[in-house]
Amino acid sequence: MARNPRKATLLAALVLGAAVLAARRERPKYSFAGKAVLITGGATGLGLAMARMLAREGAKLAICGLDDGTLEKAGAELERAGAEVLALPCDLTRPQEVRAFVQMVENHFGRLDVLVNNAGMIQVGPLENMTLEDFHQAMNTNFYGALHTTLAALPRMLERREGRIVNISSVAGLVPAPHLGPYSASKFALTGLSESLRMELAAGGIVTTLVCPGEIRSGAHKSAVFKGQVEAEYAWFTRFDVADPPASSAESVARRAIEACRQGRALEVVGLSAKVQALAHHLSPRLSLWAAGLFEKYGLPKPDASTEGVRGRDVDDSRVPAYLRRAGEEAARRLNQPDN
Repeated sequence: MARNPRKATLLAALVLGAAVLAARRERPKYSFAGKAVLITGGATGLGLAMARMLAREGAKLAICGLDDGTLEKAGAELERAGAEVLALPCDLTRPQEVRAFVQMVENHFGRLDVLVNNAGMIQVGPLENMTLEDFHQAMNTNFYGALHTTLAALPRMLERREGRIVNISSVAGLVPAPHLGPYSASKFALTGLSESLRMELAAGGIVTTLVCPGEIRSGAHKSAVFKGQVEAEYAWFTRFDVADPPASSAESVARRAIEACRQGRALEVVGLSAKVQALAHHLSPRLSLWAAGLFEKYGLPKPDASTEGVRGRDVDDSRVPAYLRRAGEEAARRLNQPDN
């Protein structure tokens, strides 16, 4: 009697689905208790939000940054929460300095279990107002900074055949964003690196997770660099970066990133706006780019003759509604953003 191919295919699909569900049920969740976790940019913003949550889970924490004041303040807070903390300055754009820092972390804790590449910088403005140096700076921090720490941490992780790497990218690393040229380019590079690491390191026991949030209410608009018509650029960026929605709180993004690492997921897109953008671009890149082009043409400030950049904290914010200014200031204070 001839077999029914449709029934055979359905049966195979059901068996495969049951096997996948069973494997997920049996896979133990990754515990951060007692694990040594290095978070770059962990003294402020999203990095600090993640450090606070991991401290509550019993992780041992290493955080780095460039501002001694924020590092000292964050380190003291995390120690009061009961965590063992190593808080040291490190310039992620310098490979030798990064290798020395990672070695100090491994010597201090005996090992490095989880690396969170979170540190980053944002430049906002029209492409015509960006310089080659802007692109170099974005790549050096957002891409090469993560690459330097990853290459420094990998040898010992591979020796133990165990470790986790979390790369904090952005929806702008999946979908190009107008007036964020250097940032978007560097985050696309980080996305590509993460996916390559995921494929190549899995056999060595290393799990890589890429996190792509949309707008995050973290106070980062204060440290972003604005170019062109700086007051107008600051106004539109702050509206998106602070307003709820579309922005997610730093704490909600941190929670999703930690859970994605715990589950060993390959990709975590965070925020409704980010998910809609990523899906639309995946389904129809042409339509997605056309819509972004309209937003750039009719919704964003025009270029001017200047190439000078201004930090958000130094921009006249009178064009931003008062309630958003208050929300932004509150987020900056809560997440230890520097005020100078």
